[in-house]
Amino acid sequence: MINKIKLLCLSCVLMLLAGCQTAYYSAMEQVGVHKRDILVDRVEEARESQEEAQEQFKDALEQFRSVVSFDGGELDKLYNRLQGEYDDSVEAAEDVSNRIRKVEQVSEDLFEEWEEELTKYSNQNLRNQSAAKLRSTKTRYRDLIRTLKQAEKRMPPVLSALQDNVLFLKHNLNARAIGSLKSEYKGIKSNIDLLIRDMEKAINESDRFIAKMSEG
Repeated sequence: MINKIKLLCLSCVLMLLAGCQTAYYSAMEQVGVHKRDILVDRVEEARESQEEAQEQFKDALEQFRSVVSFDGGELDKLYNRLQGEYDDSVEAAEDVSNRIRKVEQVSEDLFEEWEEELTKYSNQNLRNQSAAKLRSTKTRYRDLIRTLKQAEKRMPPVLSALQDNVLFLKHNLNARAIGSLKSEYKGIKSNIDLLIRDMEKAINESDRFIAKMSEG
C-alpha cells in the first residue's frame, strides 16, 4: 500500500512538472519565442557555465599549489581558502550539470514536436525539406551533447581528489602533512588540465551549434 502511495505521489509530481513545462512553452510562444529559440538560449547558458567553471577550477588548482608550496605563514588561512575554492568548484560543477540537463530537456521536446509536425504536411516537398533540416539539426545536437557530457564526466574525479586533500588538511595542519601532499598536486593538475581542455572543446562546439541554429 505504501509503495502504491509513493508511486501515485511520484506520478502527480511528474504530471505537475510536465504541466509547468508545457505552460512555460505556451507562454513563451505567446511572445514569439519557440522551443528552437529556447534551445539556443540554453546552449548559450551551458557555454557560459563551462567558461565560469574553467576559471573556478583554475583558481582551485592555484590555491592548492599555494598550499603545497607552503613556506611559512598561517596554515589555517591557506586551508580556509582551499576549502572555499573547493566549495565554489562544487557549485560550479553543479551549475554545469544543471545547464546540460536543461539543454537535454528542451532538445527532446523540440525534436518530439518537430517529428509530430512532419505528419501534418500536405506538401511533400516542404515536408522533405523540413525532415532533412531536422536530421541535420539532430546530428549537430549529438555532436554538441557528446562534448558537453565528456567535459561533465571530467569533473567528479577532480572534485573527489580536491575533497580528499581538503579533508586531510582539515586534521593535519602542519608542515609535514603539507609535504606529503606535494605528490598529489601533479595528478590533480593533470586532471584539471584535461577538464579545461574538454570544456574548451564543449565551448567551441556550443559556438558552432549556436551559429548554425542562428542561420535559420
